[in-house]
Amino acid sequence: MGQANGQRERAKGQALGMVETRGLVGVVDAADAMCKAADVRLVKTIRIGGGYVTTIVRGDVAAVRAAVEAGRRAAEALGEFVAAHVIAQPHALVNRGFLE
Repeated sequence: MGQANGQRERAKGQALGMVETRGLVGVVDAADAMCKAADVRLVKTIRIGGGYVTTIVRGDVAAVRAAVEAGRRAAEALGEFVAAHVIAQPHALVNRGFLE
């Protein structure tokens, strides 16, 4: 329980960034670009179904924005980009759903 509380505390004030792609190649390339572009933490990759995959990163707002833009460009270059979004200050209930 102490570890979960620590994760929630670290999550406060951090943005969530999401990049959705079609297929594994697109998501791996986007995730790689995101992690290289800024100081973000890769939270998880979620298989949506139908070949769609979303990668979620967390960090400060500026880093997440830079990472999501880099992930978008990487996925677009492969023709696999679907969507991208940044939530600057997610509600605590949203944060809870994306803790490791």
